[in-house]
Amino acid sequence: MHKFSSCDGCQLAFLNLGETLLQIAELVDIVHFAEAGPLDPEAAVDIAFVEGSISTPDEVERIQRVRANSRFLVSIGACATAGGIQSLRNLAEDNQWLGQVYARPDYIATLDKVTPIAGQVKVDLELWGCPVNSRQIVSAIRALLFGVVPVTEQDKVCLECKRQQRVCVLVAQGTPCMGPVTRTGCGALCPSFGRDCYGCYGPAENPNTQALARRFEGLGLAPDAIARRFHAITSGAPAFHEAGLQQSDLKRQEKDHGG
Repeated sequence: MHKFSSCDGCQLAFLNLGETLLQIAELVDIVHFAEAGPLDPEAAVDIAFVEGSISTPDEVERIQRVRANSRFLVSIGACATAGGIQSLRNLAEDNQWLGQVYARPDYIATLDKVTPIAGQVKVDLELWGCPVNSRQIVSAIRALLFGVVPVTEQDKVCLECKRQQRVCVLVAQGTPCMGPVTRTGCGALCPSFGRDCYGCYGPAENPNTQALARRFEGLGLAPDAIARRFHAITSGAPAFHEAGLQQSDLKRQEKDHGG
């Protein structure tokens, strides 16, 4: 388990396995997992799980070493698969944010753009989520140990809500929910509690982001508010990135016309 720019939430998904983690330890040798104890980052392994995005030159070099030492490389969580929250700085120009955050930005070594793991090296499997859930991890390990590439879920959160017979918060409450364009995997957790989906599992297969944006507009959301919906947790995912940029362009057009 390797950590890059992230909050450690996906590593905690491992630790939260509890007794199941002990069962996994009977199937594999865990040789590097700093948060759990073992330290051997240069070990050659069958499966390397990677949390976090790539945001510094040092991380570029480190992920290349991880790739070279791994038979299967699995990126886990929104940061590793889509850049995460930190990829929001890709929307700024010329790293202007550095001077606003740090008193001495000349001491900061950072890349011009944050990238997901797949932006730097070949990734064999991506497990989305913020954080990834424990069930995904266990399924991936068992499948890879048998030489089978796990089947990834592509259904939308809306389908999961239907399966659970949940009331649609978008239709019933007029809440701007990202479920129609977001892949399932979380078990429709937020809608199950009457809250809107935030899109933390990234775009589902064939997401109709334009239609959802029009629906949000019908609910009274301004273009910049709609853009924030798409540019939140998985803004680095191409489908959400482009949808957010389209809304940002609409906002600029409104300003140009005195709106």
